[in-house]
Amino acid sequence: MQTIGLKFATSSRILLDSVSRKWIWPQLDASRMGETPSLYTLCMEIVKREILQGDDIIPHLYGLPLDMFDCLLTYLPPAALQKLQDNLSSTNKNHYESTSDCFIGGRKRRRLEDFNKAWRTLFKSRWPELDGQIQPFAWLAKPCLAKCELTSDWQQMYWETHIQNCLDAAAEKALLPSFDGCIGEIKIPGAIVKSIGYEGCINQSTRDHAKLSYHCQKFGHYARCLRLQNVLCVAETCHLLRNSKLESLVLRRIISKDHVNGLCKLLNQNKETLTSLKLIHCKLSWTFVNEICGSLHEKGMRGHKVQHFTINGSNFLETTLVSLPAGLVSFLSSGSLRSLKLCDNRLGRKSAEMVFKTLLDASSSLCILDFSENNITGWLCNFYHRPSNCPSSSQGLGKSLQSLRVLNLRGNNLQMDDANSLKYALIHMPYLEILDLSDNPIEDEGIKSFIPYLVDATKRHSFFSDLKFENCELSSNGVTELLETLSTFEKPLTSLSIAENDLGSQIAGPLGRFLGTSIKELNFEDIGLGSSGFVELQGGISKDLKLVYINISKNRGGVEAAKFLSKIILRAPELVEVNAGYNFLPAESMDLIFSALEDAKGKLERLDLSGNAHCYQPTHASLLANTQCNGKPIVILPLMPVSNAPYDDDP
Repeated sequence: MQTIGLKFATSSRILLDSVSRKWIWPQLDASRMGETPSLYTLCMEIVKREILQGDDIIPHLYGLPLDMFDCLLTYLPPAALQKLQDNLSSTNKNHYESTSDCFIGGRKRRRLEDFNKAWRTLFKSRWPELDGQIQPFAWLAKPCLAKCELTSDWQQMYWETHIQNCLDAAAEKALLPSFDGCIGEIKIPGAIVKSIGYEGCINQSTRDHAKLSYHCQKFGHYARCLRLQNVLCVAETCHLLRNSKLESLVLRRIISKDHVNGLCKLLNQNKETLTSLKLIHCKLSWTFVNEICGSLHEKGMRGHKVQHFTINGSNFLETTLVSLPAGLVSFLSSGSLRSLKLCDNRLGRKSAEMVFKTLLDASSSLCILDFSENNITGWLCNFYHRPSNCPSSSQGLGKSLQSLRVLNLRGNNLQMDDANSLKYALIHMPYLEILDLSDNPIEDEGIKSFIPYLVDATKRHSFFSDLKFENCELSSNGVTELLETLSTFEKPLTSLSIAENDLGSQIAGPLGRFLGTSIKELNFEDIGLGSSGFVELQGGISKDLKLVYINISKNRGGVEAAKFLSKIILRAPELVEVNAGYNFLPAESMDLIFSALEDAKGKLERLDLSGNAHCYQPTHASLLANTQCNGKPIVILPLMPVSNAPYDDDP
C-alpha cells in the first residue's frame, strides 16, 4: 500500500512540475490584467496539449488517483482520449490490477467502463440528433469483460460516425467538376478537425491531420458500417480503408463500369466480414450485378458471407432477359442469404419470375423477400392451376422458401389472376407470417380466391400474423368474407390493414365483431366509414379489447368518431398508439376524449388528432398538461384553429 501511494505521489509531482513549467506560470503572467483561470482548467489544458503533442506525459497519467484520472477523461477531446487509451500498455494495465484489498473489485473493468462512458458523452455531445437512433453495432470484447454484462462500444461508434462524416465531406469536394486529384489528399473541413481536438496545426508533425488519408489511417479500423457515394468507388478508397473490417455497406448512384470496378475491389477486400450490401439509385446492367455478386465469393468456393442484399430505387438497363447470369444465380443460391430486397427497380415480370424460381430451386435460408414497387403482373402465371397436393419434387421445385417469413409485394400492379396464382406459390412458403399485397388492384375476386389458402394454411398449423390489403380496390363484400374467415382462426391474427378501400358504413358490423378477436394492430384508415359506421362500431364493443395500435383516420366520423375513440380508450387497457386524424371532430369531442383519458388506466402514449382543425381550443392547454407520458403530451392537436368557412373535402 505504501508503494502504491509513493507511485501516485511521484506521478502527481511530475505532472504538476510539467504543468507549472509549460503552462501555469506563463498563463498567470498573461492574465494579470484579466480574469485568472482556475488551476483545474490550467492543468487539464496543458495535459490535453501534452497528450496531443507527444507521449512523454502519458505514463505518468496512469499513476494518478482514480478520481483525478476520471476527471481527466471527462475533459479530454476525442483525439487525446484515443491516444491515452491506445497507450494503456500491459504494464499500465497491470498497475491497476493490484492485489491490495483496496484495489480488489474490478479496477480494470472499471477503467474500461470509464473510458466507454467518456466516449458515450463525446458521441452524444457531437451528434445529439443521433441519440436514441443509432443502433450499437459492436460490443466490448475485452477479456476482463468476458464474464460481465456486455456494453455498447461507444469508442467504435464514435470513430465510425466520424469517418462517415469525413467521407461525406470528401465526396462533396470530389464531385465538383474542378476536382482533379487524389481522394486521400482532400482537406477535411476545419469544423470536423476541430471537433476531435485539433485546432489548426499544433506542430509540424501533425500538419497532415486535415487530410482524409490521416483520418482513415488513424481511425478507419473502427469502421463497420459505411455509406459511400459513387465518386468514392475507386481503388484509392480501398487503400484508404484497408484496415477496415466492413460489415455493412450502402452505395449510391453506381452508374458506370468504373464505379462497378472500384466497388468490386472494395467488396472483395471485405468479403470475409461483409454481411449487408445495399445499392440505392443506381443504373445497373445484369452484367454489373453479376460482377458485384462474383466479387463477394471466396476463391474456390460457391458461398459468401452476405446475409442482407438490397437494390432500391434503381434501374436495370436491359429490358429483356433470357436467363440470370451465373454469378447472380450462385449468389442467390447461397445458404447465407437471409433477406433479399429488390424494390422500386422496374424489375419486370420475367426478371422477377427468374429470381423467384432460382430461390425456389436453391437451398437458401431466405427469411425476407421484398419485390415491392415493381411492375410484375403475371410473374406467377406458371403456378396457375398447379394442384396444391402435388409434391414439390415432381414440379422440380426445391424447399428453400420454407424458411421465408416475410413477403412484400406492395405496388406491383398485381391483378385478380395474380392473387389466384399466388396461393399456389404460397404452398412453398409454409411458415410465412407477414404478407403485404397493398396497392395492387386484386379486387374482391382476388381476395376471395386467396381465402381458401388461408383456411388450408390453418389446418396445417401455419398461421399468418400480419396481413396488409391496403388500396386493393376491395368492396365491403370481399372484406366482410375476409374478416369472417380470419375470426375463425385458432391462432388469431396480430395485425391487419384494410386501409384506403372504399368499404362504406356497411363494413361496420363485421369490423366491430372482428375487434372482439385478439387483434392487436388494426388499420382502417380512409374506408368511408362515416358517422353511421362509427355508431355501429360502438355497439359492437361489449368486452375489453387486445388492441395495441389502431388507425381510424380520414373516415369523416365527426362526434361519433370521438365517442368510438373514447370507448376504445376505456376498453383497450394495452392500447399504446391511436391515429384519429382528419375525422372532422367538432370542439365538443375534446371533452369526451379527455374524460376517457382521465378515467382510463391504460398505457396510451400517443393519440394523434392532427387535421381535426375545428376541435382546437386554447383552453385545451390545461388538459394537455395533465395528459402526458414520459414528459411528452399524449394528445397531438392541430397547430391552430381554422376560419369558420365550410370545409370542402371533395377531391
